[in-house]
Amino acid sequence: MRFRTALTDLLGIEHPVVLAPMAEISGGRLAAAVSAAGGLGLIGGGYADGSWLEQEFDQAAGAEVGVGFVAWSLAEHPQVFAQALERRPKAVMLSYGDPFPYLSQAKQRGIPVLMQVQTLNGARVAADAGADVIVMQGTEAGGHAGLRTTMGLLPAAVDLVAPRPVLAAGGIADGRGLAAVLAMGAAGAVIGTRFFVAEESLAHPQAKDRLTKSSGDDTVRTRVFDQLRDLDWPAPFIARALRNATTAHWHGREEKLQAAIVEERDRYAKARNSGDYSRAAIFASEAVDLVRDIAPAGIILQRLIDQAMAALDRAAPTSG
Repeated sequence: MRFRTALTDLLGIEHPVVLAPMAEISGGRLAAAVSAAGGLGLIGGGYADGSWLEQEFDQAAGAEVGVGFVAWSLAEHPQVFAQALERRPKAVMLSYGDPFPYLSQAKQRGIPVLMQVQTLNGARVAADAGADVIVMQGTEAGGHAGLRTTMGLLPAAVDLVAPRPVLAAGGIADGRGLAAVLAMGAAGAVIGTRFFVAEESLAHPQAKDRLTKSSGDDTVRTRVFDQLRDLDWPAPFIARALRNATTAHWHGREEKLQAAIVEERDRYAKARNSGDYSRAAIFASEAVDLVRDIAPAGIILQRLIDQAMAALDRAAPTSG
């Protein structure tokens, strides 16, 4: 059995599941594996590193994959977006910043555009601008997100921009979550944290292991990792990550961190480069409780679909 939705019809895919384009995690092999299993794999173009992007497209050679970008990084590196379009991605996902110049470039080439937003006004603007699919991201998401929850935001957005397809993102890590957002009118889900631990993911083995042993109670929305990585994300886009020694020491003491930033950035870089996740960031969703094993992406995707089918069957009304 399969789900047929506006997303699967638009993209010609089997399952209404999109791999979140996680920066430095969603590489070509992972994107290709998700697409091969019937979803849409997106390479995480993130902060627009052109040489890295070419390498990952090469890793996905022969697979129908897309790519996602943080739009304000493209403002500094517009040639990287043109470079990505030359690879004929199956779709493009744009988030944050001013995505509209890139939306028009993609649509001129006939490439579908998924635009991720965090507010109803953002959904309205994205729909009016011609985005093919609106991705509503809730605050439960790993990494940077806004303030509203997926549960409240999603159905309101579905009503607002109908009949344009809306996807849910944030806090979805198993088939029950997929079933829930489909029941609320979504055409599918964008999923990151569950695929973070896929065998094909670029995540460090120590990070994968730590994530499978973590709970949503272990996550925190914090700015300290952006400070330490010299990334100036504006409000309200705060990143959700697993708590560790870095957050224990610096979260809530951001001004003191800034006073010691040169030394602390060097210390953080060393921890990150050595795979020391007692200090380095692991960005993870509140639904991390549901991620308990490392498996091939294809198996993860099939589990999601099987679980969603079973959840909807259980919820179906019975006579008598």
